[in-house]
Amino acid sequence: MADTISMEDIRATAGSLGIDLSSVDWDSIHLPPGEDFGIKSDDEDLYEEDSMEFEGGFGNIIVVDNLPVVPKEKFEKLEGVVRKIYSQIGVIKENGLWMPVDPSTQKTLGYCFIEYNTPQEAELAKEKTNGYKLDRAHVFAVNMFDEIEKFMKVPDEWAPPETKPYTSGENLQHWLTDEKARDQFVIRAGSVTEVLWNDARQLKADPVYKRDYWTESFVQWSPLGTYLATVHRQGAAVWGGASTFNRLMRYAHLQVKLIDFSPGERFLVTYSSHEPSNPRDTHRVVLNIFDVRTGKVMRDFKGSADEFAVGGTGGFAGVSWPVFRWGGGKDDKYFARIGKNVISVYETETFALIET
Repeated sequence: MADTISMEDIRATAGSLGIDLSSVDWDSIHLPPGEDFGIKSDDEDLYEEDSMEFEGGFGNIIVVDNLPVVPKEKFEKLEGVVRKIYSQIGVIKENGLWMPVDPSTQKTLGYCFIEYNTPQEAELAKEKTNGYKLDRAHVFAVNMFDEIEKFMKVPDEWAPPETKPYTSGENLQHWLTDEKARDQFVIRAGSVTEVLWNDARQLKADPVYKRDYWTESFVQWSPLGTYLATVHRQGAAVWGGASTFNRLMRYAHLQVKLIDFSPGERFLVTYSSHEPSNPRDTHRVVLNIFDVRTGKVMRDFKGSADEFAVGGTGGFAGVSWPVFRWGGGKDDKYFARIGKNVISVYETETFALIET
């Protein structure tokens, strides 16, 4: 931590040097570029690496291969189809879709580059569209741009991978070992979120962890208290630990409004709704089911708000929440969705609909 000096010391030093502090133009004094003298800014937390804000680099670019090879007159139509598919997943940057053309034939080369606002959107686009069947002859092969560079550097001779020593993670249920058998609770006020011990015998709660700008919307405990979830513009995140609450996983889902854990905490459901282009249409709804530990999207559901308006107790834009009901014990083997005149039951081994 940087040493501090009192105003009395400053005045004494200025007096010994013959400097009249009242005549100093403080606005004209600037620190050297890049120098903070060890003093952390009050808003520096906003720029820490665990922020969910936009990130730079090439991690937000994907390469889509196995596109149709078309002449110049069909270029615009193909670009429109590709843009329609990938703009449903995330926000494509302005001029962020580039489809190279062979200068000798004036035909496309069968692949394109797509640049999203965030790496999370790019990762999600890869997961959801790798293997996408455009037609019988064209099945997409999608890779991260960063991965292409990695593949180019693969050595010709195989070498065994380096074995890293095992390091155990924090006990995510450490709170259960509290000697006083207390529960934890969380409070959010303004930009501050704080986790505290609940002790009815004390007049004041015992603090555990406090953080500014931890979430942009709300926080939510998982059913068994293993995780604390935060909600952001780019998606959700889960945190856990004894006292530090490290981030354990991110889940990319733009403009997420609601989240729901399965009872066994294996899965996280995220929900967003989007304004229709036609005022007479209902809101468009997107639901993702993530594996909590890996962050992988196991299944998604899309449709109008009317399709998800049955069975729950509340929600957004007419959608009932929660949409799914879970069963199968701690393994969360099954989940069901109530529709109009039908109940659909799915199993989580393949996330396929159970045929009856």
